[in-house]
Amino acid sequence: MNNNISKRTSSIARGINTAFWFNKLKAFFTLDLLILLVSFGLFGYNSFKTIPEDEYVRSFTISGESYRDVVLNLFTDIGTYSFPMKEYVYFTGVVLTAVIAYQLLNLLFSLTHTGRIRRKLKPLNELAMQAEAISEVPLDTTKFEELEEAILKVPADKNGARISTGDEDLASIEAALNSLLYRMQEARMQQARFVDDASHELRTPIQVIQGYANMLDRWGKDDPAVLEESIAAIKNESENMKELIDQLLFLARGDNGRQKLSMEKFDLSLVMREVWEESSMIDPDHKYDIEENEGCCISGDLAMIKQSIRIFVQNAAKYSAKGDTIKLTVKKADDRVVYIVQDEGIGIAGEELSHIFERFYRSDKARNSSTGGSGLGLSIAKWIIDAHKGTVEVLSRQGIGTRITVSFEKAENNEAESN
Repeated sequence: MNNNISKRTSSIARGINTAFWFNKLKAFFTLDLLILLVSFGLFGYNSFKTIPEDEYVRSFTISGESYRDVVLNLFTDIGTYSFPMKEYVYFTGVVLTAVIAYQLLNLLFSLTHTGRIRRKLKPLNELAMQAEAISEVPLDTTKFEELEEAILKVPADKNGARISTGDEDLASIEAALNSLLYRMQEARMQQARFVDDASHELRTPIQVIQGYANMLDRWGKDDPAVLEESIAAIKNESENMKELIDQLLFLARGDNGRQKLSMEKFDLSLVMREVWEESSMIDPDHKYDIEENEGCCISGDLAMIKQSIRIFVQNAAKYSAKGDTIKLTVKKADDRVVYIVQDEGIGIAGEELSHIFERFYRSDKARNSSTGGSGLGLSIAKWIIDAHKGTVEVLSRQGIGTRITVSFEKAENNEAESN
């Protein structure tokens, strides 16, 4: 086997060297021809320059029996001009002789490169020998059969189920498979929780609407007060249900990668000022302060970034007492642009901070008729920030207030591209 591989390597080396030698021969021949043409072209050009400008060269010939009496003849419409080429032929011959001598020596030495090429191919030769040796070893499929059997025993619907064969050689494969299995189980549980929570949130407004519809059917036909109360309640719950469905669709499109971003460059301070103006107008119960800075430009979907600010501002107002101040800030921090929403509200307990961006999550204090909400607003804001490769930090103290800090890359460092 070793002899066969060695012979094959030698044959490959000779083939490579032969192809290289012929390529070099063609290159040398082309160079010699180029030298000859350039030299003759220069001689002809210098001879042509000596002819009077008012005469036109119609043809030329080269005559002579030996290089000593070679003559270039230029025929014009008036006469003939002859230029001896002895010195040209001698000079060109000397140059070509030197060049060809070098080329012949180079070609001669190139014939000895087979051994060098063979040495360069030695690592590949050894690799081929090892590969051939490995291919002759029979494959033991017992371990793979054990792993396959362990995978088939894992219940698909059981959380916490793990693959285990007890074989140390398969430990790394088992760890990778168990990690994948854990992520799949988490995704399935999250999907199940999402469906359950969505069903629960939709059930409440539907029950309210049904209750008022029954009340209308019994007494509303003849009682204007009942009629007015029922219509107002049904309209209110319908709006709440529509808002909830819109939020669910937004998150569903985001999860499926179908939520498109219309990227553009804009000044975040101007967007924050718009939110500040509309909040001050529609919410007279709170005081809104704003701190702006120039040149706070980012690239992103303007409407979505504005929506994220609104969500944080509305959340701050919801959990702040009347007369409290909500401060809005936009500033630059190194190579990033930051917006901050800070309130003087009830704050968030430490154990709840890690859950506030989870879908449908609401603290116990939030579950009352005065605040309401679906628990999806902060999840939507977090999705928008993540889609723009931004970061969000939450600092909160109970009884003191909450500060939301969101940062994005500056526009000059951002690539405006649609997701």
